[in-house]
Amino acid sequence: MKVNLISDTVSLPSTGMINAMSIAKVGDDVFKEDPTVNHLEDKIAKLFGKESGLFFPSGTMSNQVAIKVHTNPGDQLICDEFSHIYHYEGGGISFNSGVSCRLIKGNQGRITKDQINEAINPPDFYHSPPTTLVSLENTTNKGGGACYNLIELESISEFCKQNNLSIHLDGARIWNALIATNTEAIEYGILFDTISVCFSKGLGCPVGSMLLGSKELIKKGIRYRKVLGGGMRQSGYLAAAANFALDNNFDDLVNDHNKAKELEVLLNKLPYVLKVQPVSTNIIIFSLKPNLNEDSFVSLLAKNKIAVIKLGKGKIRMVTHRDYKNDQHQYTMDTLINLKF
Repeated sequence: MKVNLISDTVSLPSTGMINAMSIAKVGDDVFKEDPTVNHLEDKIAKLFGKESGLFFPSGTMSNQVAIKVHTNPGDQLICDEFSHIYHYEGGGISFNSGVSCRLIKGNQGRITKDQINEAINPPDFYHSPPTTLVSLENTTNKGGGACYNLIELESISEFCKQNNLSIHLDGARIWNALIATNTEAIEYGILFDTISVCFSKGLGCPVGSMLLGSKELIKKGIRYRKVLGGGMRQSGYLAAAANFALDNNFDDLVNDHNKAKELEVLLNKLPYVLKVQPVSTNIIIFSLKPNLNEDSFVSLLAKNKIAVIKLGKGKIRMVTHRDYKNDQHQYTMDTLINLKF
């Protein structure tokens, strides 16, 4: 038996999803003539209460375009020190937008209004870059799948409006956050100027993300998507996968969260585990006792055909997903219990 817990991006399209893709009505999306893409963009925009949506091949590109539409070269954005836009997008903030980052040490990837307030550069102090954008991540990737409390987000959003700061949400796993916090998409839409959502993680699509915002911002976004090479032709086949996933796979995220919680409980009982970060959704991050080597641990799991990933600084990550079945889950639990190294 093989188990892959490296990421929720490893899941494969189901038979139903492939069938939906195969019968999709398509056109040239660069000319905005793909009916399935147009339908998906309208559908997700309405879901979040935004005016427009724009389909992208990746979440990295949708985040980078969001940063571009909100900033000018030489500006500064505020984000958590573990943010995906800073750590895992190839230095795109500086490369694409010429923007610097003010990093905040948050709690599992979450930052507060007071921390943002302290990080803003004085607008009339020309020696420092003007702070123009705040970017939040929900759920947090390197923060272990943690979710923001909606009240916290409302406070941050209001603060940004009062201080003329744009606010972007990297919602790559926003679907997990909706399930975990029992909230609705539209509750987030009213708080952010732009939101990036992903279909290729918990929902199990092969490709695709979307940027949501006002008509004006999305119009600018189309231009920048073109510059970055993100214009696709008959991308309705990919959009059809997203439509299918939203209609059929969304509620399955509960199973992913339950399995992750069970792994958290087990890991906290194991003698070789030092610490497990609190689990809120489908990401489990933990560290071993100081006398143990994570390389050996990961290699030993690999010999048992269980793939996990190291995050550095002694941290190990597992991510549950829709292709992580019940028998694989039991096998993983039993292997962790009986592991000797």
